[in-house]
Amino acid sequence: MRLLVTKFGGTSVGSAAAIRALATITAQNRAAWDGVVVVVSALSGVTDSLLRIVRTAQSGDAVGVHELYTALRLRHDSTIDELLTTERAAVRKDVDGLLDECAKLCEGVRVLGELTLRTLDAITGLGERMSARIVAATLREHGIAASAYDATDLIVTDDRYQDASPLMPETIERTTGLLGPVLAAGSTPVITGFIGATLAGVKTTLGRGGSDWSAAILGAALEASEVWIYTDVDGVLTADPRTVPDARVIPTLSYNEVSELAYFGAKVLHPKTIRPVVERGIALRVKNTFNPTHSGTLIVQQTERIVGAIKAVTSVHSLSLITVMGRGMLGVPGIAARTFAAIARQNASILMISQASSEQSICCVIPAGTTANVVASLRQELAAELERRDIDTISVDDNVAIITAVGAGMRGTSGVAKRVFGVVGDAEINVIAIAQGSSECAISLVVSEADARAAVRAIHTLTHTETISAHHRAPCE
Repeated sequence: MRLLVTKFGGTSVGSAAAIRALATITAQNRAAWDGVVVVVSALSGVTDSLLRIVRTAQSGDAVGVHELYTALRLRHDSTIDELLTTERAAVRKDVDGLLDECAKLCEGVRVLGELTLRTLDAITGLGERMSARIVAATLREHGIAASAYDATDLIVTDDRYQDASPLMPETIERTTGLLGPVLAAGSTPVITGFIGATLAGVKTTLGRGGSDWSAAILGAALEASEVWIYTDVDGVLTADPRTVPDARVIPTLSYNEVSELAYFGAKVLHPKTIRPVVERGIALRVKNTFNPTHSGTLIVQQTERIVGAIKAVTSVHSLSLITVMGRGMLGVPGIAARTFAAIARQNASILMISQASSEQSICCVIPAGTTANVVASLRQELAAELERRDIDTISVDDNVAIITAVGAGMRGTSGVAKRVFGVVGDAEINVIAIAQGSSECAISLVVSEADARAAVRAIHTLTHTETISAHHRAPCE
């Protein structure tokens, strides 16, 4: 069976008009594929609304909870009224039941004044559960056989609440067992993104933006031919269009390239989305719900490499650069390990590392919000070395950004770094630190926040995207 798994994000189910567009797209996909699975996010803004409700409940504000809860109910009621006729009452009853579940959970939080991660997962996953029921009913009213399924019955996860990971053998067994007969009968399952459940049945979430990951997990479990991520842009762009107005859609990307882009700030894909499809060799495509005829960006194992090509430039902001420096570090084993351990104890992510060949300094880039705790942890860990002056300083450069040029064509090509630093130098931008990943398809620069936009624009002048081949074009036509 040629199976297509599609995922529609929050903006793609954010209004009645968007859900109607989803129904039209699904009908077209069903005509072209043997089977189609639809994965949906919550209506745009609903997960944030649920978070506001539960946080308000935690503060003890019953009136505030009621106001927010009423607004959420009206939002879903109006969407149902616009979309449905024959199933309006039944779907409203289902959605009301889920909203009542939200109210009971929030009341428990309000009374106790305590909010556990387990309860937070149960509440924040309600948006997808409501959305799936509305979308499935809309498909049926458009003559498409469809049923809603909660991913809690399909995706089995560990118990790391708010950031759960799938247990793939169990997930494959449940998914194929439940959805195999449904697909064989010609029906389209509409499945909640973002959520799963432990082996014991406790609800979990995959982290914000996890609906992309849900689609990839289900695609891998069902051995889909392709996974398509529908969003509100035409594909993965060469840069953030808010920074570079003439940013272009990239026709094809390799898994390595898109992984680098996801890690370094590209907003189109959830960073963990790539892994399940990489392991199964499944192609992934990013498309636009509101411009469905556009072929989008196809992500495959490998693309034809264009020598020296930079495909995209991305940036990460609100960062700090921590530098541990001292002549006494030279040749002393374990300094780097202790530095990273001290940072890890503060649960701070290290986005980039750079070390001088002389071993006299180590630079780490971390989110700005963790800086004070990280510096305190480093000073405690390295107190003896600071007292002996083996380490002279632990310094901080606030308000920095990481700018990353990505492209598999950079691998093993001489002169790429020269071109990157040349255009940055011509723009009179000072580079504070540099790093190149082991994949050799990314070069990262640390610059001041004030220079970040100019640096992205300068490097973007070097981008080049290939013309998509007939082989890659075929699945969309």
